[in-house]
Amino acid sequence: MSRTSLLIRYLLLINLITFIIRWVDKYKATAQKRRISEKNLLICTALGWRLGAVIGMQAFRHKTIKGKFLTKFRLIAGAWIVLTIVLLFSL
Repeated sequence: MSRTSLLIRYLLLINLITFIIRWVDKYKATAQKRRISEKNLLICTALGWRLGAVIGMQAFRHKTIKGKFLTKFRLIAGAWIVLTIVLLFSL
């Protein structure tokens, strides 16, 4: 199996997990249960680009107006964009 194939599988899996974690956190928020920490939400975003996080945020209207969280989220997203560009041009 090639590196590219492994990377694509990893990114698909981590983005699916990130999406599910957003859904679980939104459910816990509405049920007034103990929530998933913002730190852990951001770690999931940092581990695998940001697609699953963005889709989860929009689908569940979750963490879309929290200023500090969005700033950190955007910094992580920007870092992934830069990393992706660097990797694309180095191949």
